[in-house]
Amino acid sequence: MDTQTSNIIPERLEELRQIVADVLEREPEEIADTGDFRQAYEADSMRAIEILSRIEKRYRVDIPQSELPTMRNLQAVYLLVERIAGWKE
Repeated sequence: MDTQTSNIIPERLEELRQIVADVLEREPEEIADTGDFRQAYEADSMRAIEILSRIEKRYRVDIPQSELPTMRNLQAVYLLVERIAGWKE
């Protein structure tokens, strides 16, 4: 995924940061854009599924569970949701 071609929408990135922070029981400012969920925040597969579920509910999208391995940090989650939700114009 090339982040150079993505025009990140700050409000949406912060919404996703809040979702991830809630699930990982952290403060939003603790969640770095490229911080690895497993290594930096000790997230397990159940938390990854919870993040996926909350994102699906919030944005009314269906994200295949096969995408879970790509959801390794906030930036990757943003790019995935951007693609599935059609945030790009």
